[in-house]
Amino acid sequence: MNSLLATEPIVATEEKRITLPPLESWVSNEAMRHVPSLDWMVKKVDVDLRQRIAKLTAPFANLASADPRYAGIEKELRALGKAIDRLTDSAKPVRHNGNGGDLPSRIQNALTQALGNLRSLELTPFGRRHPFHCFDRSKAEIVYGALLAVLYRVERLVPIIREVDPSIDEQLLAES
Repeated sequence: MNSLLATEPIVATEEKRITLPPLESWVSNEAMRHVPSLDWMVKKVDVDLRQRIAKLTAPFANLASADPRYAGIEKELRALGKAIDRLTDSAKPVRHNGNGGDLPSRIQNALTQALGNLRSLELTPFGRRHPFHCFDRSKAEIVYGALLAVLYRVERLVPIIREVDPSIDEQLLAES
């Protein structure tokens, strides 16, 4: 008699058994090639971006607030500050202080905090794919995406600053 109640144990046959793949570990997963190393990211933020942003914010410090170009530059600098804050939070979600003062100094303080959080990341799991059974994305992809957003914001600032200081291109090329 075939009953709908589960009163009798179901016997699994050998044909129906599925062998599960072995669990993965970070050490055995290879590094993701589309994400640069953590050392490269730290150097990019500490050396390249810090110098570039300092040169781009210098003309803004000398610009009068009554100038019609002031509002556009301030808007882009605030967007850059938010992008740097996202980089800081994606590296390590620790709340940072508000950083008072003028806009260029707030951006430099945010860069310092982002560097501190990037340097505190562990090198072993960073840049490696998470094991499939964790169902998580790698932190490296999120951090690299946030870094790309910061680079995009810096490049958007260049043509706006060029209107105020036409020699900015020469200054930026002299840094390399």
